[in-house]
Amino acid sequence: MTFIDAILNFAGLLLWVSWRSLSFDPLVKQKPPALVSAVKRTESRFLSRWHFLAALVALLALRGLVYWQIGSAVDWVPSLKLGAISISFRSDVPGRILLFSGLSFVLTLIVFYLWLLLLSLVNGRGADADPVQKMIRLHLGIVDRWPRAVKLLLPGFGSAGIWLAVHPFLAQSGLIEGSSSARHGLEQAALIGLGAYLGWKYLIGAVLLLWLLATYVYLGDHALWNFVLLTGRNLLLPLRWLPLRVGRVDLAPLLEIALVFIAAELVERGLTTIYGRLPI
Repeated sequence: MTFIDAILNFAGLLLWVSWRSLSFDPLVKQKPPALVSAVKRTESRFLSRWHFLAALVALLALRGLVYWQIGSAVDWVPSLKLGAISISFRSDVPGRILLFSGLSFVLTLIVFYLWLLLLSLVNGRGADADPVQKMIRLHLGIVDRWPRAVKLLLPGFGSAGIWLAVHPFLAQSGLIEGSSSARHGLEQAALIGLGAYLGWKYLIGAVLLLWLLATYVYLGDHALWNFVLLTGRNLLLPLRWLPLRVGRVDLAPLLEIALVFIAAELVERGLTTIYGRLPI
């Protein structure tokens, strides 16, 4: 069930990206030559864009009902992993499982934009000519133009702010324990904010593995592989001073992947331990 939920989250993400991407279509910004053409084009664009959003809402609602029907039968307890804590939901309660369906996708969407933010940080403005980086810049909007220091702090402060906003509702629903004081709530938010960076490990690992593949196997001159090579080189800059090449084989990507995942595991355990001891 967890695997199916991940696949459906990916399908929902594709619908979201399709909905957002249509707003980047330059034809939308062109002025039509006649009033009748303008009316037809506007109506067509409106329907095509909002059909994706309607399909996304229908997907989340429908899968919630399916989870409710079969979740308890297979003894499935869905949960959301937030770094320091996990929030579990009862699959035999319609309201709870529908809430899980929505929050599971929202968490996927947040991770997606955190990945885009990392790619913006790693490649910076030096990759303006790359078509994949251009699409990332369009999805991030004004955030892509913010200073690197601000973008680096954004996942932590943004996640902490979201936690402070939804914490009262989650506590009232009985999904988590409420905070004993304002200070306690801020400490929880700080740990949740730090946990937001843990999601970057999967993107770093995937990019570096693809970089290894594209480095030693010619896969064509596609824009995606050029982007992977660019991003991989930038991710490997911290280890470039180490003599990690054995013959024609570069061990830097494998070492960096190992370091990133080991560090993420240690940090996650530390955050979980500290969260259980709050308030400090």
